[in-house]
Amino acid sequence: QVQLVESGGGLVQPGGSLRLSCVASGFSFSTSAMSWYRQAPGEVREFVASSFNGGRSTNYASSVKGRFTISRDNAKKTVYLEMNSLKPEETGVYYCKAQTSSDYDYWGQGTQVTVSS
Repeated sequence: QVQLVESGGGLVQPGGSLRLSCVASGFSFSTSAMSWYRQAPGEVREFVASSFNGGRSTNYASSVKGRFTISRDNAKKTVYLEMNSLKPEETGVYYCKAQTSSDYDYWGQGTQVTVSS
């Protein structure tokens, strides 16, 4: 059974930092592309960052480049998202997504991030 469990969300002030984690099980983590997406209230879900080629390659949305860092620990089957200099408009639910080598997509349940003073 595939599971993706996110954690690390919460309330943070503008300019602050958070580190999200996503623990995976039930599929081949090391060969899967792992991504983070977010969804603001009333908005469509948008891409934030991805890690693929076992972690050797990464890709970021232009809006977060230089402030967010995606990383992964294949031994722990965990992907992280380090977020710095957070902005109020980045409030939303952050989701972890796995895309397996067979092109199956799996999503976690999401973790809420609120950026507010």
